This record gives sequence, structure tokens and C-alpha cells, in this order.
Amino acid sequence: MSQATVPAMRAPAPERDNPLTRSLAGVIGLITLSTLVLLCLGSLPYTLGESASGAPRYNDQNLEAILLPPTWAPHDEAEQARYDTLEGSPFYLFGTDMLGRGVFTRCLAGGGISIGIGLAAAFIAVGIGTLYGAIAGYVGGRIDSAMMRIVDILYGLPYILLVVLLAVAGDALIDEWAFKKAARADFIQQQAFQELERRGVTDANKDDARQLLDTEPDLKAAIDGQLAVGSFAGQDGYDRWLTERGPAWLVLTDRAEDAASGALLLQQDNALSSELRPVFRQLRALTPRPLSDGQRKTLEVIILLVAIGGVSWLTMARVIRGQVLSLKERPFMEAARAMGTPVHTQFTRHLLPNLMGPIVVYATLTVPQAILQESFLSFLGIGVAAPLPSWGNLAAEGLSELNTVKVRWWLIVTPCALLGITLLALNFVGEGLREAFDPKRARK
Repeated sequence: MSQATVPAMRAPAPERDNPLTRSLAGVIGLITLSTLVLLCLGSLPYTLGESASGAPRYNDQNLEAILLPPTWAPHDEAEQARYDTLEGSPFYLFGTDMLGRGVFTRCLAGGGISIGIGLAAAFIAVGIGTLYGAIAGYVGGRIDSAMMRIVDILYGLPYILLVVLLAVAGDALIDEWAFKKAARADFIQQQAFQELERRGVTDANKDDARQLLDTEPDLKAAIDGQLAVGSFAGQDGYDRWLTERGPAWLVLTDRAEDAASGALLLQQDNALSSELRPVFRQLRALTPRPLSDGQRKTLEVIILLVAIGGVSWLTMARVIRGQVLSLKERPFMEAARAMGTPVHTQFTRHLLPNLMGPIVVYATLTVPQAILQESFLSFLGIGVAAPLPSWGNLAAEGLSELNTVKVRWWLIVTPCALLGITLLALNFVGEGLREAFDPKRARK
């Protein structure tokens, strides 16, 4: 057979490989995670909104439906009788808790809060870790060594202790900003010192002032009354306070015998008004800021996620530092430095694009860690405070119902199952992203 009749041999077409679908577990995890995120975060406007009773839906109580099992689950005669007497025949997918609140609604709200805290804390941790590791790796030398020794020290400290300390410090800052507790305590102590001086006590100390306030409740009431006056706006509020509290506030002025004459003196006597003017100027500065219960809980959640994110960046910093140490010796980085490219441009145009793979992968692995940490802290009573739900404090509430008399399994199984599924899905997604961004794992 001649050479012209031999058919040409062609190489087989290369198999098309989509890096995002290399891991079947990653795809399943992404679908599961997306469904949970849409359900929990998407339903927050509903679960946090007001019910017909005026309470938030996650805290809508029905005392006639206390500790009912899920509607689809088996019931004993007493539970079935209670279901039959409920108005409107409500359907409780996950049953009710000890206050008659729907566990399904509380799990949705708790999931939104837990996932939201996890995502926000992971974002904070990734931001701090990336910046810290990039600076340490790029600068190098003694600065790199000193920065990494700080990371080593933080690694040696108990994680829970750090989070608790940050959370307690945050609560103290809220109290001082909103209620000015320290400044108000200083004012009371200052007034006690002045009273001691008026009585002829010289060289008074804090213990003397504290003893005076403890032994003379009328004097303490007078000072507290002045602080209360500072919270009122206008003469009407002041008159109402005088009516409610009586003449105790006049102990410090010693200028009137009853509340009515005290009010007249405040309005008509210029000498008394001049005497009280500096005190009331201080009181206006000590007036508490209005802070609703919802605003307080929002600030507490923000402090919690900042505390979790503020101590979760250590691993990210080490990973990014190692990547930057490797990348800065590459020819393209040497060329950028030789051309005089500014440092911030080197980072944004050359380093950061090459760091996106590790950042995305480790960010995905940081989210389940942050969610688990929030749930653990809430389970211990340190994190999200009731009645605001999270998967952690819901599990803590359900734990008390696991007893030998009557087991209300749905109270602990539901939040723990949702938490476990979310963490498993996040880990599958992280593994899938690792497969997608790691060239060593690409299919041949």
C-alpha cells in the first residue's frame, strides 16, 4: 500500500475540563449552601418583622401552644387535644418551644444571624490577614520577624478568652457611649466630695465618699435625682420629677424645705439658679443617649462578629505571607521594582491577582469556622443574647429538654442539624474551590 493511501493519525481531542465542576461534593455543597443562605438570609425581613401581636415574629409567643411537637410528627393524646383547640389550626413544621414560639421561624432567623455573623467575621479575618501577611512578606527582614512573633504570641493565647475579652470590652464601650456610666459615677463621687467639704471633712478620699453615699440614702437619692433631672427636657418634665421624687434633691442645695418651694426657687430666685447652673450644665452633658432594645442587640451582634473576625486572621496572615515571599522573587515582580512601580501598584496589579486563589479558598474555609465559633459562644451564653435567636443559643435552649421524663427532641435536633448541614456544605465548597484553583489537582 502506498504512502498516499495511509489515513492520517489524529490525536484524540482533549477532554474539556471545567475547574468549577471537578469536585462533585463541591457542587452539591454549593447547591445546598445556596439554598440555606437564600432561606435564612432572604427570610430575615419576614422573621425579624412584626407579627399581628406587635412582637417580632421570631419572638411571637402563643402560650396555648407551648412545647408542641412538629405537626407531622406523632402526638400523644394530650398534645393532639391541644393541637385541636388552637385557633386557626396552625402548622408547626418544627414544633414550638417553651414559650409557644414556632421553632421553624426561630431557626430561620437564627440561621440568618449565624450565617451573617460568619460571613462578616470571615470577611474581617480575610481583610486583616491578607493585609498583615502581605506587609510582613513584602517588607521582610526584622519587621517580618517581629510581625510573625506577634502572630505566634496570639496563637498561644486561648481563643475563647480573647473573644470574651473583646466582647466584654465592647459592651463596656456601648454602656459608656450610651449611658455614660463612668462619667455619671464620677459626678456622683464629685458631689459626695463637695458634701464632705461642706461638713468640714478635709483630705477626703474615695472610701470616705463611698461610705457617705452608703450610709445616707437620702443624699444618694438626691444626687441620683439630679442626674434624673438632667434626663428631662423642659420645665414640665422637671415638675413631674419633683412630684414623683419629693424634696430629696434639695439636700445638696440646703435652700428649701419641700419640692414646691424648690420649684419656685428654681424659677424665681436668681441666686439659686446661679448656684445650680453649673450643676445642670454637667447634667446635660451626662444625659443618656436614646438606645432602643433593637439598636442595643444590633450593636452587640456587631461587636461579636468583630471579636470573632479580630482573632481569626492568624492562619490567613501566615498563608498570605508565605505566598508573598514566593511571589516577590518572581521575574515579573523584579521587573516591576526595576521600573520603579509604586508599592501599592505592585500589590494591586501584580501580587493581589496571584493571591486571589488562596484568599478565596481560605475565606471559604474561614466561614464555617466563624459560624461554629459564634454558635459555640452563643451556646455558652456569651454570644447572641436571647430572645434574639442563633443556632447556638437555640441548641442551648433545646438541651434542657433532653430529660428522662419527656424528650422534646425537635428543640435540639433542628438547629443542630441545620448547623451541621451548613458547616458540611461550606467545607465541601471550600474543597471544590481548592480543586478549582490548585493547578496540581487539574485533570490530565
